[in-house]
Amino acid sequence: MKHVKHEAQLLKKALEVGEGYAAKRGFKPLDSSISDKYKVECIYRLLVEDKLIQALAKDKEDGPNMKHKLVLWIKRQLPDDHPLLN
Repeated sequence: MKHVKHEAQLLKKALEVGEGYAAKRGFKPLDSSISDKYKVECIYRLLVEDKLIQALAKDKEDGPNMKHKLVLWIKRQLPDDHPLLN
């Protein structure tokens, strides 16, 4: 897994955008008391279900790989001139 510049900030942005996407799909907002680990898994599974990202292999479905997938997804969603992409 290749390291991505600004990975922590991109993951935070992915969670924000992912939660907004889930809300538009009709899901109840994720409570602030829910851990980021759980949020990552929920948003990852929703995006896989909607075929917005490709699923990881079953033996690779763990926290770090799901986070990395979300980071790669948000990188494609952001405009080219976004500060996190520089």
